This record gives sequence, C-alpha cells and structure tokens, in this order.
Amino acid sequence: MLDGISLDQLRTFIAAVDEGSFSAAARKMYRAQSVISDLIRGLEAQIGVQLFDRSGRYPKLTPEGEVLLADARGIVSRVDFMKARARGMSSGLESELSVVVDVFFPLEAITSAAKAFREQFPGTPLRLFVEALGGGYKPVLNGSAGIGILGSLPDMPASLTGERLTGVSLVMVASPDHPLAQFEGMVPKAELTRHVQLVLTDRSELSKGKEFGVMSPSTWRLGDLLAKHAFLLDGLGWGSMPSHVVERDILEGRLVKLNIEDVPPGGLALPMFGVYPIASPPGPAGRWLIERLKNLCPTKLAASQLK
Repeated sequence: MLDGISLDQLRTFIAAVDEGSFSAAARKMYRAQSVISDLIRGLEAQIGVQLFDRSGRYPKLTPEGEVLLADARGIVSRVDFMKARARGMSSGLESELSVVVDVFFPLEAITSAAKAFREQFPGTPLRLFVEALGGGYKPVLNGSAGIGILGSLPDMPASLTGERLTGVSLVMVASPDHPLAQFEGMVPKAELTRHVQLVLTDRSELSKGKEFGVMSPSTWRLGDLLAKHAFLLDGLGWGSMPSHVVERDILEGRLVKLNIEDVPPGGLALPMFGVYPIASPPGPAGRWLIERLKNLCPTKLAASQLK
C-alpha cells in the first residue's frame, strides 16, 4: 500500500499543516474541502497512521504526524529539486557547474556571487576548486572544471579563451622586523638581491621556466598562499601578496608595505579572467557567473585595495 502514496497526498498533508485547517488548505490549492479531507484520509489509510487529531474545532497533528511531516517535506523538496534540474537540463542549463578559482582572487567576491547563484539556479550544484598559477588552468584543460576564474599566464593555452574580469593588486610586504622594513625611503632593486624572496611556486608545468615577479636570486618556494603568508609574518623573507589578503596585517602593523623601485605605489596589477575552452563555452549558469563577477568586482574589489 505504501507504494501507492502520491505526491498530491503529501502536498495536501503539508498544506493542511501550513495553513492550519483543511478549509484553508482547500482555498490555497483551489479545491473543495471534501477533496482535501479525502486525500488526507487516503494517506492515513495507506500508511496505517493517524496524522491528525480531529476531535477539536481544527485538526491537530498527532505525535506521529509531527514525525512524518518532516519526511513528507523532504520527499516533496527532493522531487521539486529533481524537476527543477530536469527543466534546466532540457533548456541547456548545466547539471552542475564546476569552477576553479585562482587563490589570488578575493573569496568575498566569490561567496557574494555564490549566494546570488543559489537563488538564480537552485537546481544547479556549484563545485569550487582553488588553485594557484598554472594549477588553475589544468582542471579547465582536462574538463574537470567548466570555467576558471584565473590570473593571466604568459601564454594562454591555445584551446582556451578568456574574458577580462578585473585586476587584483599585488603588494610587496615584509614583517616589521625584516631588514627591508627598516630601509628608509624607496628600496633599490639592488638591495632586494641581498634578502630571501618568498615565491609562490607553480605546481603545474604550464609556466615551467618562467618566473612571476621574482626580483632576488635567493628564493624560498612555497606551494600554498597561506604558508607564504605565515612565513612573511614570521620574518622568513619578503614577497608579494594580494592586497586584500594582507590589508588588515598592514593596518595593524603585522606586515609593512615595501616601497620598491619601479613598483607602482598601489602594487602590481594581476589581471583576472573568466577562462573556458573555446570548443565548449559556458552554459547559462556559467555565463551568468562570469557576468556577475564582471559587474561585482569593480566596486567590491576597489574598496579592498590598499590606498
């Protein structure tokens, strides 16, 4: 008998609870009250459990009904989710959107876009990867990510294309105890060669033989931005960091912004792009996310850049 339970019965059960009475549920569902009563009685008969106590003026959930109400809501919710996803698939909407994000890109911009994405595409799960440098391009190249929110490489792989989103400011910093932080005035490039530079290393082969902003022959290589941040705070070297990551550290004196010869006062600009394969451009959800970040970044990021 349980196999004969219908979604109509479950929706009616939920409506009766939410509206407070069978008559109110009938008005909401544009049905006669007798139809509502029959559907709920039929559901009770099929599951062998009384859902409502009808001894009072208004039907009241029994303890068993309270428990089964959560199950009914879960079933209806999952079916609605499946229907929304199927509608999206039939219209060309991605069944899932996988995105790889450059570790330098502000996560506040991503989370803000993700909140709006959840409302816009409730049936499309979002999967995020975070990678650095060329490592962010690999998931797009091998198909495990549909789009990338990535910094520029010296040479974009021929099978990919990119749309400019914004630029992220990279500033040179060191701990207050570091010798470079004690330097008065502008730091000459020649002075940098005397100190260890902390460099984020590319774990992929896409930038092999190419350096990004390396100014000292003495380097320590780290594969993780958080590790580089910790090394900088502990005075183990100097290096560049996204300004939005170290803004509070500079404000509170844990790091010092270095004024280096030939480096603009606002830092070096790292262009960021929405990257995807030429042969498989993003669908509606991916296109929406790219456009959202184009519109979001100029105002959100400008507020976080160091003055």
